[in-house]
Amino acid sequence: MRIIVDAMGGDYAPDVVVKGAVAAVKEYNIEVVLVGNTAKIKTCLAKAKYKGNKISIEPASETIDMSEPAAISVRRKRDSSIVVGLNLIKENKGDAFFSAGNTGAVVCAATLSLRMLPGIERPGIAIVVPTLKGIALIIDVGANINSRPNQLLQYGIMADVYFNYILNKPSPKVGLLNVGEEETKGTEFIKETYELFEKSHLNFIGNVEGKDIYSGKCDIIVCDGFIGNVTLKVSESLAEALQVFLKRHLTGSLLGMIGLFFLRPSLLRFKKEIDYSEYGGAPLLGVDGVVIIGHGRSNANAIKNAIRVAKEEVERKFTEKILEAIKAKTI
Repeated sequence: MRIIVDAMGGDYAPDVVVKGAVAAVKEYNIEVVLVGNTAKIKTCLAKAKYKGNKISIEPASETIDMSEPAAISVRRKRDSSIVVGLNLIKENKGDAFFSAGNTGAVVCAATLSLRMLPGIERPGIAIVVPTLKGIALIIDVGANINSRPNQLLQYGIMADVYFNYILNKPSPKVGLLNVGEEETKGTEFIKETYELFEKSHLNFIGNVEGKDIYSGKCDIIVCDGFIGNVTLKVSESLAEALQVFLKRHLTGSLLGMIGLFFLRPSLLRFKKEIDYSEYGGAPLLGVDGVVIIGHGRSNANAIKNAIRVAKEEVERKFTEKILEAIKAKTI
C-alpha cells in the first residue's frame, strides 16, 4: 500500500511530517511518497536517520500557505505539494492522500482532482472526539459552510458507514445538532433536515444540543460546516485551557506540587485521552478517493496516526461502502 503525504503541509513541516512518515512505515509496513521540496525532505530524512526503501520523494516546487485563499491558490499553484499529491491519487499512483496543510485548499483540490462520489453533492470533514461513553464522530467541521438539508443527510449516511466499518460499531446513534431537543426547535433549514433524517433508515435519535456532544448520548453529530468548525475550535481551546488551569493551580503551592507528583500518571492518561494526535487525521468524506486532513499543528505522532487512518480506510474499502450506502439510502 502506498500513502501519498504532503510533506510541506502544517505549521512544523517538513520536519515533523517526515518524522511521522518514518514512524508510520516502520510500524504499519506501508510505503510513503513524500511530496514537496526535495532538498528539504532529504535533509529531514537524514536527520531522522532513515535508510530504508519504503519512502520515496515526489518533487513539488510550490507550497500553499495556511493563510492563502483556497480556490485561487489551487488554480495558480499547479505544482504545489497539495495539488501534485492529489494528482498522484487521480493517476492511481497512490492509495490515499494525507495533508496537514491548508484545509480549504485540500478540500478544493480533492474535489477538482478526484471529483465527488456519485450521489454525493458536497464533501464533509468528520472528526473523532472522546466522550464519556467512548468516542463520537462530528460531521461537517469545515468543508462546506452553506449546506442544504439533503447534503446533511448525505453526511449522516457517510458517517454511519465510517462508524460501522472503520470504528467497528454497527447501527450508531445519529443526532442533529440544534438549539434544543424538540423537533420544533431551530431554523426552517434544521426543521427540514430533521424531517429527512426521520424518514431515513439511519438510527436517528433526533436533535441534540451542544451539551450532548461529549456526553456520549449519540455516536454521530451532524451539522453544517460553519457550526461544526466553531464547535471544533471551541473544544480545542477549552481542552488546552483546562490543561493550563490544572498546571497553574497544581504548581502554585507546595501542597499542589506534592499532589502533582501522585497525580502525574492520571494526568498523563487524561492528556492522552483528549489529545487530538492520538485520533489521527480527519477523513474528507464524499470525494472519490481516500483523503485525510490533519491539524495544522500536528506533531509527528499525529502524522503517524493520520497515516494509520488512511491505511485503515483503504484496507476496509471505505469508498466502496459509501457508494453502496448512498445507492441503497440505508445501512
